[in-house]
Amino acid sequence: MSMTQHAEPAVTSPPAPGPKPTDGRTAERPLAIRLLARPEVGVFLGAAAVYVFFLIAAPPVRDGASMANILYSSSTIGIMALPVALLMIGGEFDLSAGVAVITSALTASMLSYQLTMNVWVGVIVALMVSLGIGFLNGWMVVKTGLPSFLVTLGSFLILQGVNLAVTKLVTGNVATDDISNMDGFGQAKKVFASSFDVGGVNVKITIIYWLVFAAIATWVLLRTKYGN
Repeated sequence: MSMTQHAEPAVTSPPAPGPKPTDGRTAERPLAIRLLARPEVGVFLGAAAVYVFFLIAAPPVRDGASMANILYSSSTIGIMALPVALLMIGGEFDLSAGVAVITSALTASMLSYQLTMNVWVGVIVALMVSLGIGFLNGWMVVKTGLPSFLVTLGSFLILQGVNLAVTKLVTGNVATDDISNMDGFGQAKKVFASSFDVGGVNVKITIIYWLVFAAIATWVLLRTKYGN
């Protein structure tokens, strides 16, 4: 009996992988290009251009106290602008936000003065009223399917009338009474309207609140599923 031997086939290793093909979409872009592609950079450059313009055209702006005043005025608007901006990014709008702030302030002032309560009670009730207004606006938009522009326009007109009518009814005037000498006002002022010194410049605490809220809003938009 004869046996035929077959040679084993040679095993060859696969060729080493070469560099992955890249195109314009996957190529690593320079840092400067990536920064310029971010949407907030355009806003920053615009703000920087305005700042430089006024530094040149208006010498008083160069003073630290003047800049602190500008930042304070900006912070009172900016704190309100943040939630409104989040709504606009989500495709909605709130026209009642500005007059709702007046409603909140009137509530805190009248409740504290007319009922002779601690100012903090008025602050807490004012916060509840503000949250209630926001909840009602959102509930109306969801339940009726009407555009938020129309719903909040109605809220704006209602609150505008209520502010005048209730204030006139309670105080006999269109303005509230002074609560600066009531219990809790000093503590509330330290929390919401205090200031601190930085290099001889008086800086309001609202500027810090503005920056903190802006950082939180940025984190929500960029780092959370809800924001995305």
